[in-house]
Amino acid sequence: MAEVRKTSEFQKWIDGLKASVPARAAKTTTTPYDAAENLRNEERMAALLEAALEDGHPRVIAAALGSIARAKGMANIAKATGLNPKSLYRALSGEGNPELDTFLKVVHALGLQLHASVSA
Repeated sequence: MAEVRKTSEFQKWIDGLKASVPARAAKTTTTPYDAAENLRNEERMAALLEAALEDGHPRVIAAALGSIARAKGMANIAKATGLNPKSLYRALSGEGNPELDTFLKVVHALGLQLHASVSA
């Protein structure tokens, strides 16, 4: 291998490269988003569930219902429905698939109502 001679021009070139490289950015830390933190009133809760029902995907609906239940207090919802809190958390996660009976009990315990209408 040929040896690199460190001339003053070479050193200026290296210094120019170092100056053009941006300083390392500070490490960014993130936290998971939890919709339950933004559900401060019943109107927002109803709007979230309505949007999830319009989406129609069972996991979206379960996750939305879970967020609403966490905002209201999952322990309170478990008590009102007579369901096991751990099972309720699991069923109302994005990975859950609650049975219709569970879904209806939770909706009722949340003080929400479901309405049917003809689709356009």
